[in-house]
Order: sequence, then structure tokens, then C-alpha cells
Amino acid sequence: MGAALALAERGRGRTAPNPNVGCVIVRDGRVVGRGWTQAGGRPHAEAMALTEAGTNARGGYGLRDAGAVRASVSARARV
Repeated sequence: MGAALALAERGRGRTAPNPNVGCVIVRDGRVVGRGWTQAGGRPHAEAMALTEAGTNARGGYGLRDAGAVRASVSARARV
């Protein structure tokens, strides 16, 4: 969760109209993808993380047992 929050902070003040979001994809205790919502709100954090995770994220066996941690940070919050 801490890593997802830190990623969300990267977009602070630049993601409107979307919130600041960070996403980390983990498989077998290893981070295989990470992302944060980009300037203007696109692409979303989850899409970035899945892209970084690679082709296995598109339904292949490689990420079948993976999990995602997603965190949103309010524009007024401080982490």
C-alpha cells in the first residue's frame, strides 16, 4: 500500500479531473508492474501497471495469481 501511495503522489496536482492514483501489481512477492495516473488523468494508473507487467497481464498464465494494490490520494491529503 505504501508503494501505491508513493506512486499516487507523483501525479499530485496534474491528474484533474481524475484523482491521484497509484497501482502496484505483485506476483509471488515481486512487483511486476507499477503505474500512476498521468497528467490530464490519462492513462490511468492501472493501465500503466498492466502495461509494465507485460504481455502476461493480458490473460496469460504468467499473472494468473497476481494481485493489484491500488491507492488514491486526495488532492488535499499529505502522505
